[in-house]
Amino acid sequence: MLTKNINFKNFSIKSNTLKVKKNFKILLKQNLKIINSFKNSYKYSYKKKLILELRKFSNIRIIGMGGSILGAEAIYEFLKDKIRKNFLFINNLRTNPNNFNNKNKVLNLIISKSGNTLETISNANIIIKKKDKNIFITENKNSYLTNLAKKLESEIVEHKNFIGGRYSVLSEVGMLPAELMGLNEKKFKRFNNLVKSKRFVNSLIANVSSTLELLKKGKFTSIILNYDESSNNFFKWYQQLIAESLGKNAKGILPVISTMPKDNHSLMQLYLDGPKKNFFTFFYVFRKKSIKIKSNLILSSQSYLKNKTIDRILYSQKVATQRIFEKKNIPFRSFEIFNRNEQTMGELFCFFILESILLGRSLKVNPFNQPSVELIKKETKKILI
Repeated sequence: MLTKNINFKNFSIKSNTLKVKKNFKILLKQNLKIINSFKNSYKYSYKKKLILELRKFSNIRIIGMGGSILGAEAIYEFLKDKIRKNFLFINNLRTNPNNFNNKNKVLNLIISKSGNTLETISNANIIIKKKDKNIFITENKNSYLTNLAKKLESEIVEHKNFIGGRYSVLSEVGMLPAELMGLNEKKFKRFNNLVKSKRFVNSLIANVSSTLELLKKGKFTSIILNYDESSNNFFKWYQQLIAESLGKNAKGILPVISTMPKDNHSLMQLYLDGPKKNFFTFFYVFRKKSIKIKSNLILSSQSYLKNKTIDRILYSQKVATQRIFEKKNIPFRSFEIFNRNEQTMGELFCFFILESILLGRSLKVNPFNQPSVELIKKETKKILI
């Protein structure tokens, strides 16, 4: 068990944990501002009064790119059964805005750390209206979005400059939307408890050490076998986190999301018998309710399906696949989620964020920057000018 909410099984690989243990202790002692944003004591740059004012909106549109929007989108999809409001995420160019009914008042959250993100500026220009309620989350500096906010007489919530987009989910960027979803932001903040848990810390360190061992063996593709449709956006968040944090100096991990069991019928043959350059993550969420098979319509040849639920079938496929992976000596780890709530999400966010930082330090790359992405931004601007 990783926590009471998560059952974690690590890769079955021998590895030396001493280096990672040392890096983890150093990380905690450094008192980095970005790490402090994961803690209960972190002070948001918005007041509770703002949340109370904005809760009257039932139609909320979030406009952003990458880390500015992926965390909120992951939270919304994973916890959608608890949310009673309508959220629309504008996270790419050429996205059909699919506007809410024009008769209904809309709240727009426009999020960009720099305030100059090209796609966010373009989408905001097309979509937002002055009659809407517009809130900007951006750095406290002169930028396109701060100037636009002033022109629209809109409120600006400060995006702290020391928090990078992909690490921002537990800051204003993720928690303000979460509060508007009617969720409890305090329950997401699990960092303080987790770093005091020997079970969590030991599992994290063993996981990072095993991953480093796999990289040494030339396995650079991390394939997530996701058995939970409501976690797709969570893994899009993770995809950015791991790729952008580690992809430097000819090092890194390529994260690929595979939808199960659908991909049993397309990609699994390659996973099982193709090049041995991959390692895998199984991810499954137990459900309290599941659709049951109509036993009276099952033919005798498939009688084993009688009285089975869809989740029972899905879990059986997951276990069967793991057994075949074991027989073929294919490296994998497994996450089984027992509770779909804020605490579980907070624990998963912390695990993967700490994993990324520790991997970066062990690989001697800076996990907090993305220098080459900036080159494309500059080149695009040259072309447009």
